[in-house]
Amino acid sequence: MSALDLDDDSSIHRLEGSQEKQQGGLIVMKKGPAPGTDQHQFKIPTGRPKSSNFGLDELAKKKRREKYEKERSERKRTWEAEYDSDRPKYDKSRRSSSRSRSGTSSSSRNGSSSSSGSRYRSNATPLPTPSYMYNDWMKNQRRMKATPQVHSESRLFNPDTLSPESKREYEEEQKRLDRQWYSLDEGQEGEGVYENTNDEYIKKKEKELEIKKQKKMSAQQKQIGRDNEMWEVNRMLRSGMVQQVSLEEDFDESAEARVHIQVHNILPPFLDGRIVFTKQPEPVIPVKDPSSDMAIVSRKGSMLVRRCREQAERKKGQKKHWELAGTKLGDIMGIKKEEERDTGPETAEGEADFKAGQRFADHMSKKTDAVSEFALKKSMKQQRQYLPIFAVREELLNIVRDNNIVIIVGETGSGKTTQLTQYLHEDGYTSRGMVGCTQPRRVAAMSVSKRVSEEMDCELGKLVGYSIRFEDCTSDKTLIKYMTDGILLRESLRDSDLDNYSAIIMDEAHERSLNTDVLFGLLRDVVARRNDLKLIVTSATMDATKFSTFFGNVPVFTIPGRTFPVETFYSKNSVEDYVEATVKQALQVHLGGAPGDILVFMPGQEDIEVTCEVIAERLGQLDDAPQLAILPIYSQLPSDLQAKIFQKAPGNVRKCVVATNIAETSLTVDGIQIVLDAGYCKLKVYNPKIGMDALQIFPISQANANQRSGRAGRTGPGLCYRMYTSRQYKEDLLTTSVPEIQRTNLANVVLLLKSLGVQDLLQFHFMDPPPEDNILNSMYQLWVLGALDNTGQLTALGRTMVEFPLDPALSKMLIVSEQMGCSNEVLIIVSMLSVPAIFFRPKGREDEADAAREKFAVPESDHLTLLHVYQQWSKTQYSTTWCTQHFIHAKAMRKVREVRAQLKEIIEQQKMKLISSGTEWDIVRKCICSAYFHHAARLKGIGEYVNCRTGMPCHLHPTSALYGMGFTPDYVVYHELIMTSKEYMQCVTAVDGHWLAELGPMFYSVKESNETRVDRKRNEMKRVDTMEEEMVRAQEKLKARKEEEEANQTPNARKKIVTPGLKRAGTPYIKPKGKIGL
Repeated sequence: MSALDLDDDSSIHRLEGSQEKQQGGLIVMKKGPAPGTDQHQFKIPTGRPKSSNFGLDELAKKKRREKYEKERSERKRTWEAEYDSDRPKYDKSRRSSSRSRSGTSSSSRNGSSSSSGSRYRSNATPLPTPSYMYNDWMKNQRRMKATPQVHSESRLFNPDTLSPESKREYEEEQKRLDRQWYSLDEGQEGEGVYENTNDEYIKKKEKELEIKKQKKMSAQQKQIGRDNEMWEVNRMLRSGMVQQVSLEEDFDESAEARVHIQVHNILPPFLDGRIVFTKQPEPVIPVKDPSSDMAIVSRKGSMLVRRCREQAERKKGQKKHWELAGTKLGDIMGIKKEEERDTGPETAEGEADFKAGQRFADHMSKKTDAVSEFALKKSMKQQRQYLPIFAVREELLNIVRDNNIVIIVGETGSGKTTQLTQYLHEDGYTSRGMVGCTQPRRVAAMSVSKRVSEEMDCELGKLVGYSIRFEDCTSDKTLIKYMTDGILLRESLRDSDLDNYSAIIMDEAHERSLNTDVLFGLLRDVVARRNDLKLIVTSATMDATKFSTFFGNVPVFTIPGRTFPVETFYSKNSVEDYVEATVKQALQVHLGGAPGDILVFMPGQEDIEVTCEVIAERLGQLDDAPQLAILPIYSQLPSDLQAKIFQKAPGNVRKCVVATNIAETSLTVDGIQIVLDAGYCKLKVYNPKIGMDALQIFPISQANANQRSGRAGRTGPGLCYRMYTSRQYKEDLLTTSVPEIQRTNLANVVLLLKSLGVQDLLQFHFMDPPPEDNILNSMYQLWVLGALDNTGQLTALGRTMVEFPLDPALSKMLIVSEQMGCSNEVLIIVSMLSVPAIFFRPKGREDEADAAREKFAVPESDHLTLLHVYQQWSKTQYSTTWCTQHFIHAKAMRKVREVRAQLKEIIEQQKMKLISSGTEWDIVRKCICSAYFHHAARLKGIGEYVNCRTGMPCHLHPTSALYGMGFTPDYVVYHELIMTSKEYMQCVTAVDGHWLAELGPMFYSVKESNETRVDRKRNEMKRVDTMEEEMVRAQEKLKARKEEEEANQTPNARKKIVTPGLKRAGTPYIKPKGKIGL
């Protein structure tokens, strides 16, 4: 282009004025004439256009209008699906200034609202549930497909507001949904979050994620692409194509200021380097052979129970054509459909009243009626004298007078529980204090105290009383007190020497509950400090050598003989369905005419309910069958129904009591002469999946089997039918049950002992001590959570954590939530975590269940998803129908509500406040991080993480709310790793890297650009030196305190007890004069 051509126009960048004959460059047509010059102007036509004689124009206009309306309605109906499929889920269409990532808690809701948000809800209205609006790591974008807000005036979805076409589609969709789902069976193995997930579903979700993945580019390729883009932009500016280029902020992951975390390994000085970092020890499974038939049956459960559960749900879910409620005719007639709601007892504040079914005193005022021939013919005094313990009464009292600790062994029915307390009372021990008797169960403490009060002819709660959780039936005049072992343990917290008691009887010590084992170690020291305290340990098994050795080779007193003989029958073949076999045997015994009432042992509540229903159903199908009063008893049964088993049946009909293992010991039901033993029970085993102890079904031990058969010989000759073979009794059953201290969470045991003032846990007297490494690991975990300080002493946080019956991490999360201002939300989350599973996926309806679950998904956190579910459920007045429609276990949700009420009462007792964070969901996530920062993982690939401390690979499970988001957070925390086909994280929450450094300084710190490696090492050593100095000062204080205590006890220690013949070290030898013995 020549210079003359460039001067033709000042706008060089437009290339105007170029000659047509010139070649090359950018060819642009010349602009029109400038304003003011003559040019053609289009005129607006005037007058009405001529219409068609045949009306074709009107017909075309009508057709265009119909086509437009049809396309508009379809576009309106499917806009969301098209919108999601046509664009990436996390595009860069919305731009906002990047927020500061200082690590402080800030709301993720403060971003500007998008135009699509008004379609779902008003942004001016506070959101009642977690949503997924704006977060740093979510690129300030709104997640689509949120669950609609449930307004107060419309609790549930109202189909009447739809158009006729949409309403017809809705009704067809509802017909497709039946209610064939299975209610949650508490305690069954394999009920975790991921066990019931179909493998095909996992493969499908993983395949979808693979499709979303883009081909990875190296840093060199990315830089080449950026250079090419800059070159092209530069050439366009130089050539005059564009005048200006507005550079938008890039919120891509590569341009984001990522937080780099450094990992430390600082050990507290009180461990003295003895910590062994091993894999989390698996809980001890109380099974002799996991591959045995009984072990397999315990894992599978009963087929009859499963079938009855399925039939009940089908009946509940079937369409009832005869009901007018919910139909158009019913709407015309004004018949409204009633929603199924939780009808459990409630307090005045609207909370679930979990204490309503645990008050026994109101139902125990009536005197127990005699049932058996023995009780009818003998007076109360004669019945006491008939017991085997009466024959050795004086001998037993002499041994108690001569020894501070005595082990008493007596078979079931010998009278240990009811007579020992009365013998001590008659011998004058109650003049110096109360006689206490511990029981492993609440029902046993209540029933035994009732029996003793009748034998002593006094009112229950006066001279004889009982104290259990949630109920204290004692007074100032009480001299004989029955209580659970947990109550005595709580009293030892307030009074370490138990000065109110002159004698303590630990009954049923062979059960080896957690509280009993801890009391063994505590009472051993108490008796050493108090010479006037008598400790009597009773057991129904002959293995008393261990008890005697533990307490220092104390004497063992055996009560001989059994009240009445019991004949035992075994099954000929191995039983596959213990409920079906027990029901058949019960009907056979009842119709056979054998005298006496029947006692049936079943593992849990659902087995008991099904057994009672099937026995009543099959008995009703028979003609002229004798009547049978079927009475269930289990711990969750209301107290008025539990009291019925001790009362005489109306019309003198036979009673059939179906009970759990609470009827094995210390529970005498008059008239029981036939026992049916299913061979299974529920034991509390620590379940790391949910972070707390859970009840699971296991085969019983031989000692339990002998206890159950002994129930038949209390008031007359008895019969015992065992639903297993004699070979299984000898080979498949353990000799004794595994102590609870070996199968429970050891961190809770350590926390409890520290709260009781135990300084050195390794020197504590355990009858069956846990491995030393496990104790040290538990102490290390408690130090990490802040329950123990650098010297191993209990902190204020740890002292409060003892009061909560939860895993220490959950307890800390609940306590810290008050300081962060989100205790109301965290209380719900902890309660939701107390049940194994909330959602269910029935066969044949997996896609529907997944779609319903995704409605509640909060991409930030699985914890917030659980919170979302509960908040939506509470807005429907705890509707069972709502749970069924959304594939949620109604039974599990009722359990959650009850647990929440119990935890709320403990919070109020600790003077803590319930504070709601509103819509500040980042505060809730930070609170979760404060309890699980030791389970933190960093991003490695899409959907793949590695543990920050161990480097173990972790994967997001396809059922997680964070799975397949398109953008994964850099750091997450989780509850536990579940080992299935991969290492899957359970219950994941996205966190900020600064939170990890702030809440877990012993593990993490933020890598600063100006900090050298030498500086980091120097700061770490400085912190270790500070901890060492603190430990030395604490040891000096402890040593001075011990010396002061020893100095105060010196005058008492100089008092010596004269023991003839005892040689002591340093005693001078005196040669006798003369001959001895002559």
